[in-house]
Amino acid sequence: MHPAPATGLPSSKAEAALPRLYRPEEIAEALGCSAWWVKDRARRRLIPHTRVGRAYRFTVGHLAEIVRLYEERPVRSPQGVTAVAAPASTPASQASPQPRRTGGASAPRLRARPPRRMQYETVA
Repeated sequence: MHPAPATGLPSSKAEAALPRLYRPEEIAEALGCSAWWVKDRARRRLIPHTRVGRAYRFTVGHLAEIVRLYEERPVRSPQGVTAVAAPASTPASQASPQPRRTGGASAPRLRARPPRRMQYETVA
Protein backbone atom coordinates (compact mmCIF):
# COMPACT_ATOMS: atom_id res chain seq x y z
CA MET A 1 0.00 0.00 0.00
CA HIS A 2 1.08 3.52 -0.70
CA PRO A 3 0.99 6.09 2.07
CA ALA A 4 -1.39 9.02 1.71
CA PRO A 5 0.17 12.08 0.10
CA ALA A 6 1.22 14.77 2.55
CA THR A 7 -0.52 17.56 0.63
CA GLY A 8 -3.29 18.15 3.17
CA LEU A 9 -5.91 16.90 0.72
CA PRO A 10 -8.27 14.03 1.62
CA SER A 11 -6.78 10.62 0.89
CA SER A 12 -10.06 8.79 0.24
CA LYS A 13 -13.54 9.46 -1.11
CA ALA A 14 -15.04 9.09 2.39
CA GLU A 15 -12.87 11.92 3.67
CA ALA A 16 -13.71 14.03 0.61
CA ALA A 17 -17.42 13.82 1.51
CA LEU A 18 -16.98 15.71 4.79
CA PRO A 19 -19.34 18.68 5.00
CA ARG A 20 -18.01 22.21 4.94
CA LEU A 21 -18.15 23.81 8.37
CA TYR A 22 -19.19 27.45 8.69
CA ARG A 23 -18.23 29.86 11.46
CA PRO A 24 -20.93 31.65 13.52
CA GLU A 25 -20.11 34.92 11.72
CA GLU A 26 -20.88 33.31 8.35
CA ILE A 27 -24.16 31.86 9.63
CA ALA A 28 -25.09 35.22 11.15
CA GLU A 29 -24.47 36.95 7.83
CA ALA A 30 -26.65 34.41 6.02
CA LEU A 31 -29.45 34.83 8.58
CA GLY A 32 -29.11 38.59 8.84
CA CYS A 33 -28.50 38.56 12.58
CA SER A 34 -25.52 39.00 14.89
CA ALA A 35 -22.82 36.42 15.54
CA TRP A 36 -23.53 36.91 19.24
CA TRP A 37 -27.14 35.68 18.69
CA VAL A 38 -25.90 32.58 16.84
CA LYS A 39 -23.32 31.74 19.53
CA ASP A 40 -25.78 32.40 22.35
CA ARG A 41 -28.41 30.11 20.82
CA ALA A 42 -25.82 27.40 20.21
CA ARG A 43 -24.49 27.73 23.77
CA ARG A 44 -28.01 27.31 25.13
CA ARG A 45 -28.57 24.36 22.75
CA LEU A 46 -31.51 26.02 21.00
CA ILE A 47 -30.09 25.59 17.50
CA PRO A 48 -28.24 22.64 15.95
CA HIS A 49 -24.47 22.96 15.78
CA THR A 50 -21.19 21.08 15.98
CA ARG A 51 -18.48 21.74 18.54
CA VAL A 52 -14.90 21.57 17.33
CA GLY A 53 -12.85 22.08 20.44
CA ARG A 54 -14.41 25.17 22.03
CA ALA A 55 -15.64 26.60 18.71
CA TYR A 56 -19.16 26.38 17.30
CA ARG A 57 -19.36 25.23 13.69
CA PHE A 58 -22.35 24.80 11.42
CA THR A 59 -23.13 22.80 8.27
CA VAL A 60 -25.54 23.66 5.48
CA GLY A 61 -27.97 21.18 7.07
CA HIS A 62 -27.72 23.02 10.39
CA LEU A 63 -28.48 26.32 8.65
CA ALA A 64 -31.54 24.84 6.92
CA GLU A 65 -32.81 23.44 10.23
CA ILE A 66 -32.29 26.79 11.99
CA VAL A 67 -34.39 28.47 9.31
CA ARG A 68 -37.09 25.81 9.76
CA LEU A 69 -37.04 26.21 13.56
CA TYR A 70 -37.70 29.93 13.38
CA GLU A 71 -40.09 29.82 10.44
CA GLU A 72 -43.56 31.24 11.04
CA ARG A 73 -46.47 29.99 9.00
CA PRO A 74 -49.55 32.08 8.27
CA VAL A 75 -52.69 31.21 10.19
CA ARG A 76 -55.79 30.55 8.09
CA SER A 77 -59.08 31.96 9.28
CA PRO A 78 -62.36 30.08 8.80
CA GLN A 79 -63.21 32.27 5.77
CA GLY A 80 -60.04 31.09 4.01
CA VAL A 81 -58.34 34.47 4.29
CA THR A 82 -54.79 34.45 5.56
CA ALA A 83 -54.43 36.44 8.77
CA VAL A 84 -51.26 37.62 10.46
CA ALA A 85 -52.40 36.63 13.93
CA ALA A 86 -55.60 35.15 15.22
CA PRO A 87 -55.90 35.95 18.94
CA ALA A 88 -59.18 34.05 19.32
CA SER A 89 -57.66 30.82 18.01
CA THR A 90 -54.64 30.76 20.33
CA PRO A 91 -54.76 27.84 22.77
CA ALA A 92 -55.11 28.62 26.47
CA SER A 93 -51.60 27.31 27.11
CA GLN A 94 -50.16 29.92 24.73
CA ALA A 95 -52.28 32.81 25.98
CA SER A 96 -50.46 35.83 27.33
CA PRO A 97 -49.72 35.75 31.06
CA GLN A 98 -51.21 39.23 31.58
CA PRO A 99 -54.27 39.26 33.84
CA ARG A 100 -57.58 39.93 32.17
CA ARG A 101 -59.80 42.70 33.42
CA THR A 102 -63.22 41.56 34.42
CA GLY A 103 -66.18 43.82 33.81
CA GLY A 104 -65.78 47.53 34.45
CA ALA A 105 -63.70 47.19 37.62
CA SER A 106 -60.40 48.99 37.34
CA ALA A 107 -57.15 47.88 38.92
CA PRO A 108 -55.97 49.83 41.99
CA ARG A 109 -53.73 52.76 41.14
CA LEU A 110 -50.11 52.36 41.98
CA ARG A 111 -48.44 55.04 44.05
CA ALA A 112 -44.79 56.00 44.00
CA ARG A 113 -42.70 55.14 47.01
CA PRO A 114 -41.43 58.08 49.09
CA PRO A 115 -37.78 58.90 48.36
CA ARG A 116 -35.10 57.44 50.60
CA ARG A 117 -33.75 59.75 53.23
CA MET A 118 -30.09 60.52 53.26
CA GLN A 119 -28.37 57.92 55.37
CA TYR A 120 -25.21 59.91 56.09
CA GLU A 121 -25.07 63.47 57.26
CA THR A 122 -22.59 65.67 55.44
CA VAL A 123 -20.23 67.57 57.71
CA ALA A 124 -19.99 71.25 56.78
